[in-house]
Amino acid sequence: MDNINESMPEVSDSIVQGDKDYNESVELLNTRYFDQSREKAKSAEDNYNDSLHTLQNIKDKYNKDLNEVHRDYIDTTINELELKLQAVDNLKEAIDYLESYDNYTGSAYGSDANEIMYDAVNYQNERNEIVQNNTELFN
Repeated sequence: MDNINESMPEVSDSIVQGDKDYNESVELLNTRYFDQSREKAKSAEDNYNDSLHTLQNIKDKYNKDLNEVHRDYIDTTINELELKLQAVDNLKEAIDYLESYDNYTGSAYGSDANEIMYDAVNYQNERNEIVQNNTELFN
């Protein structure tokens, strides 16, 4: 459990940084700074992947030692991260299409990214609720 507890702040920090990078990427895209938007999208992807790999390793190594709350937290967070990575993929496609003046296709990918991120935020809220309802396990 000590390994798990030590890893959780890193997981959380990477998700927070990924969210920040994702939002900055969208803002940069909206102002047509394509290269900078692509860099921020890549950074978001890297942060999300770091957290996802850490959680998958914890689940693989320690699954039998996890209590139900930790399992729910990890599964919820993995679902959240998988959706956020899909949103990043769509955002990167949007960047590519908009940069090459294919506004219709680029906008479609951008809309898909927004919808997927909206679904991911539902998992994020669920994850936050798990933490709030079990503060003794997440200190």
